[in-house]
Amino acid sequence: MLYEKFNNHKDFAGADVFKNKATEKTDILKNLNPAFSVREYQKEALGRFYYYVEEYHQKQKPIHLMFNMATGSGKTLIMAANLLYFYQKGYRNFIFFTRLGNIIQKTKANFLDSNSKKYLFADKITLGGQEIKIKEVNNFEGVNDDDINIIFSTTALLHSRFNFARENILTYEDFADKKIVLIADEAHNLSAETNGKISKTEAEDRRNWENTVMRILNANSQKDNVLLEFTATARLEQEYPEILEKYKDKAIYRYDLKEYRLDGFSKDVRTLQINAPIMERALSAVIISQYRRKVAEKHKIALKPVVMFKANRVSIPKEGISKEHNPQIVVSSIFKELFHKLISELGEKHLKQQTAINDPTLQKAFQFFKSQKISLADLVLEIKSDFAPEKCLTVDEDKDLEQKQILLNSLEDQSNEIRAIFATEKLNEGWDVLNLFDIVRLYNSRSIVSNKPGPATVQEAQLIGRGARSIFKNWKVFWFVRVLCRRAQYKKRLRSKVILKTVIFGRKVIFS
Repeated sequence: MLYEKFNNHKDFAGADVFKNKATEKTDILKNLNPAFSVREYQKEALGRFYYYVEEYHQKQKPIHLMFNMATGSGKTLIMAANLLYFYQKGYRNFIFFTRLGNIIQKTKANFLDSNSKKYLFADKITLGGQEIKIKEVNNFEGVNDDDINIIFSTTALLHSRFNFARENILTYEDFADKKIVLIADEAHNLSAETNGKISKTEAEDRRNWENTVMRILNANSQKDNVLLEFTATARLEQEYPEILEKYKDKAIYRYDLKEYRLDGFSKDVRTLQINAPIMERALSAVIISQYRRKVAEKHKIALKPVVMFKANRVSIPKEGISKEHNPQIVVSSIFKELFHKLISELGEKHLKQQTAINDPTLQKAFQFFKSQKISLADLVLEIKSDFAPEKCLTVDEDKDLEQKQILLNSLEDQSNEIRAIFATEKLNEGWDVLNLFDIVRLYNSRSIVSNKPGPATVQEAQLIGRGARSIFKNWKVFWFVRVLCRRAQYKKRLRSKVILKTVIFGRKVIFS
């Protein structure tokens, strides 16, 4: 594998050979947002990239590379640095694409909105003594050659624009004499074979998308186009020989979640087992979240912990739902109604029932409330206020999607009061959040394909990675993400390549 060759190169050329190469690009570093310091592993990724482009004797054209980096490790900052690097190399036209529209909106804010807290560039971008603007465009006709011009698109829309007659059509011939840099986010969605068992229609769609992307990559007559893929879920293991073969000369850097955690950039990830009826377990999650908030207040830390309740259905299945609860099917909207009812009717008696649950974390929470002279009556009022309907957000519906996206991208802001998120699949990818501390998996089914983790399990692993992002530079503070599970005996079964060893996805989890 290419990244293994580069690992060996470090051994004989010096441990910091690539990091030093990245640090030498001072023009690029000084034009990134100083609020986001470039971490050592990001320097490693950039340095390998620079070495490949400038010195690697086995470099292939057109350049096609893949960065396999943990969820939350700052891949978008690498993209921003790449934009500046290729601008210096004479490139002006870029296409950013990904499968999900919500990722497009987030990336636009990161690249274009200087008022966003997650804007990735310096207030004034200056290269070669000239101020540079980054602009969104629909096509590359008549664009300013002094600007960085970016088309933002979903993979489906990109395929459509190139292959079906419509306004603002793009053609492969347009790129015969244009140098283009393609940036693919969540790139594991690009290939049909990378996601395990999917429908024939979806597999065909992905083959079409990949064909379109590869045709664009190869459209330039001088082979000057570039494709950079970014994903946390590359599946570069022996169990996936077709993926290994495809990326053996393209995967330039691999930095997994285990390394991310060991380097101190992740919260610790633990499990909580509670045997109780469904809504009592929901209340347990709320109490633990409130416990986090009160501990933070005691230590004068401005922190608003967020809980995610993850279902596996947006709507009621065609076959309906039986009167008896089906632990494998949880409809997000139905759970949301039950949750709001629980909070609105909450009383001291419900909290007294929670004190009887034999769980160390809950017991510790109630001991803390008592030590801080927070009565059950006071706790009821706080929970009713903090988890009121207007402070909960459902992201499964397309209604008011733009406003929801703003709230999701600003969960860390003190003015944002959202405490609970109800979701199914929309937040599995492309969601950046630091104060997500509790993820409650509502269903008990598992995704396994040919004795390998299936697509749903991999998506859950990615989601845990988002929650594991540390809000502090030192993850050893007292915070941790809890994946609320029921049966610890399944711990060993899914240890290994899916996620950190301490993360458990059992068949029976907190909501069963």
